[in-house]
Amino acid sequence: MSKQIVNNVPGAVPPLPILSQAVISKGHVYVSGSIGCDEKYNIIGGIHEQTRAALENMKKLLEGAGSGLEHVVKVNVYLAHLVRDFAAMNEFFTRGAMPARTCVGVAALPAGGFVEIECIAELPPCAQD
Repeated sequence: MSKQIVNNVPGAVPPLPILSQAVISKGHVYVSGSIGCDEKYNIIGGIHEQTRAALENMKKLLEGAGSGLEHVVKVNVYLAHLVRDFAAMNEFFTRGAMPARTCVGVAALPAGGFVEIECIAELPPCAQD
């Protein structure tokens, strides 16, 4: 399977012209970082709302690529305020079989957001045909 670009997924935040929203390669989906924003890139609410929005966008991108949250194997989380926001963000990662995860504090995120989340997921065999 050659590399396939996933962009313009219905319901997802529109892609920026400088990146691909996701890339499918060798049975995996690599999803670019999602921040907690609306379709016009306006940051929404606090850490809970931003984390929820970022995960919802990631879910839409995975589904647009033929995968889903249940197939995520690795997550990277970036927090602008690691100490302040870790516990609130972590509430979204407490159920079921959790993927491997890295969480790091960063100096700043796009548009002044508090959280950015990216992931790698498996592409189910039926989606690889």
